[in-house]
Amino acid sequence: MRLRLTLASILVAGIFRAASAQDVALKTNALFWATTSPSLGAEIALAPQWTIDLSAAYNPWTFRNDKKMRFWLAQPEARYWFCEKFEGHFVGLHLHGAQYYGGFSDTRYDGYLAGGGFTYGYDWILSPHWNVEAAVGIGYAHLWYKESPCMECIKYEYDGRFNYVGLTKAAITFTYIF
Repeated sequence: MRLRLTLASILVAGIFRAASAQDVALKTNALFWATTSPSLGAEIALAPQWTIDLSAAYNPWTFRNDKKMRFWLAQPEARYWFCEKFEGHFVGLHLHGAQYYGGFSDTRYDGYLAGGGFTYGYDWILSPHWNVEAAVGIGYAHLWYKESPCMECIKYEYDGRFNYVGLTKAAITFTYIF
């Protein structure tokens, strides 16, 4: 409990410190939108070369023939900028957590994922308030799920686990800086 209060205090202090100009940005990942998954994020400056990015995505849709992949995803990230915040090259350490349900074949998956990784990216300034960013991340994800046939009356048949190492983040992000 004490750890949670400490982390919450640090986050709130960072947000209030970041209320000055050019320290807060709203963003959205175009690659998520291309998969019909709305995304939204905020990036907050903590120091001249450090920011924290809090991004999330959500997909509630069902497609033709009952094909679906519903999920929510949260992916916070601490970033170090080589020049100054919101400009040029950066590296980051990201975490990710998600809950998902669906499948595109005769099998449904109902489960969770958690993990983290390292990110490299570059941010291009388009105007005083608009930027475009490209980022890629490599890392680890642990998935645990219940697998069942695509039938309404069957709850689940199989409990599964899967460990993944590889691409954990891909982003082409449009950013509005306040």
